[in-house]
Amino acid sequence: MKKQFRLFLLFVMLVAGGGFVSAAEIMVFAAASLADAFKEIAPLYTKATGDTLRFNFGASGALARQIKEGAPADVIFSADELRVDQLEKAGLLLPGTRRTLLMNTLVIVIAADGGAPVKTLDDLARTDVKRIAIGEPATVPVGTYTKEYLQKTGHWKKLIDKMVPLDTVRAALAAVESGNAEAGFVYKTDAIISKKVKIAIEVPLAEGPKITYPVAVLKDAKQPTAAKALVDFLAGGDAQKVFAKFGFLPPN
Repeated sequence: MKKQFRLFLLFVMLVAGGGFVSAAEIMVFAAASLADAFKEIAPLYTKATGDTLRFNFGASGALARQIKEGAPADVIFSADELRVDQLEKAGLLLPGTRRTLLMNTLVIVIAADGGAPVKTLDDLARTDVKRIAIGEPATVPVGTYTKEYLQKTGHWKKLIDKMVPLDTVRAALAAVESGNAEAGFVYKTDAIISKKVKIAIEVPLAEGPKITYPVAVLKDAKQPTAAKALVDFLAGGDAQKVFAKFGFLPPN
C-alpha cells in the first residue's frame, strides 16, 4: 500500500509541476491555395511535435473577417499582406510574430483538352472566350491581384463584362476545369496540381503584382506558445521543401 501511495503521490506531483505536457491542437486559418501543401505538412508537424493542426481554408478576406468577428484561431496564413495589415491595425495579432514566408505567381489557365486559343491578354477579348473566372476582387486575394494587373495593362475595362467573380481561387480553377469558364486567373501553384487545365500565360514576376504570403499568431490564440512554434516550423527547411514542391517561391 505504501508503494502504491508513493506512486500516486509522484503522479500528482508530476501533474501539478508540469511533468506531463499534453499535446496542443492548433487552429490555422489558411488561404485556400495552401491546402494541398498543408496536407503534407500537417502529419510532418504532428510527428515532430505531437501537436495536431486543424484548418479553416478559404479566401483570405473571408478568413480575416471571421477573425474580426471573433472566430477562434491561433494562426492566420494569408495569401496577401492587405488582410493581415487589417488584422494588425485592429490589434488582433500577437506582436512580433508576423513573418512573410512565401511568394506566388499569377497565371491564366485554359482547359487542357480543346482549350480556348489564348496566348496573349488580347486573346481574352475573343468572342469564343465568353467567361473568365476570377476571384472576387473585394475579398479574394487572387481577384485583387488580377484586377491590379489588368488595370496596369489596360485590359480590365475591356474584359470586365466577361468576368465571373468567385469566392476562392480553387473555385476559379474549378470553373475552368468544368468548362463553365473558357479561361481563369489563378496562382501557378493551383494550376500545376490540376490535370484538367494548362497554363496559357504566366505573368512574369517583374511585370505582375507581388504576391506574398504572411503568417502570424493571433493575439487571442488559445495556444500561443504552440502557435509560435508552428510559425517557426513553417519557416524551416522541412516545411519549405514541401511548399517548394507545390510551386511556392521563397520571399525576396
